[in-house]
Order: sequence, then C-alpha cells, then structure tokens
Amino acid sequence: MKTTHLKIVMGSLFAVLLLFGCKNGNQKETTSADSETTEETVKQGQAFIEDDGSTPNVLQIAIGSPDHTTLVAAVQAANLENALVNAGPLMVFAPTNAAFDALPEGTVENLLKPENKDALANILKHHVTPGNYSKEFLKKFKKLGQANDQNTTIEVKDGEVYVGGAKIVASISAGNGIVHVVDAVILPPEN
Repeated sequence: MKTTHLKIVMGSLFAVLLLFGCKNGNQKETTSADSETTEETVKQGQAFIEDDGSTPNVLQIAIGSPDHTTLVAAVQAANLENALVNAGPLMVFAPTNAAFDALPEGTVENLLKPENKDALANILKHHVTPGNYSKEFLKKFKKLGQANDQNTTIEVKDGEVYVGGAKIVASISAGNGIVHVVDAVILPPEN
C-alpha cells in the first residue's frame, strides 16, 4: 500500500515538474573544460536515467527495437524523450521504419531539420494518447484524442484495428502504458 502511495506521489511530482519544465522551453547549458566554454545540449530528465530492474517504458521499448530507429531519431530530434517516460499511462502508436520509408521521398529528412522541430513534434504527438487499451478494447472507440490536441479515427476492417488509417500489427505492454506497432505514419489533419 505504501509503495502504491509513493508511486502516486512521485508520479504527481514528476507531472508537475514536467509541466513547469515545458513552460521554460528548451535551454542550453554550457560546460567548461580548462577555462574554455563550449555550448552543448545536456541530456537531462527521467528519460536518461538508467534502470535495469523495472519494466521498460514506451521509450525504452522503441529504443530497443531495430524496426523503430527512425521513430527514435525523430523523438530525439523533437526533444520528446522525457514526455514518453512519464508515469502515463500512455498509448504510443509506433510507426515502423518501413512506415517512414513509405512517406514521399525527402519527407523524413526535411522533418528532422532543426527548423522543422515544431512540425515534427506535432506529428509525433499525434501518435500518443493517454490510456492503456488493448487492440481488442480499441475496437469500441470511433476516435481518440491525441497529445497534440487533435483527434484521430479508429476503424475496424476485417477484424483488424486501424488508427488514423494505420493498422495495428503488434502490441507490447510497457511500464507506463502500451506500444501499438503500426504500419503507417499517422498524419494529423490539416487545419
């Protein structure tokens, strides 16, 4: 009982810290070596804590998958690592490398450019929603509210679940939710 209470308190504290951290924007820190100052991005936050004892979170599952290297590179380029390790629960619809390869030529390379970080973050957040629902349970939904404040549709075709047109091909439980592997990139609706 105490462990559950402690987890709730720690999760709440992390959520508050994450909220305030997001308001401060991206910050660069400097390090000094022999009186020389160089500017470098310092990797901070819960995403960078190494822990071999607990169930992998959604980010660790993606990092450990050879089929999701493009997704991981995109998450890193958008600086969203810490958002994917919060207490959740989170459902992440994780496009495979093949799904990214199916986009028009040059799309991924263009999105990974620093000047397109906001557009990339919007697309990635469109692949995340609160909750921890199995593929079977998702069949009860018509749409989901995504982390980018937009909705995506849920369809069932021949018994298979499609989210925003992407078919769920596998599901992996995570310590902070579930990863649904999808066969396409789910693009947000254009405004």
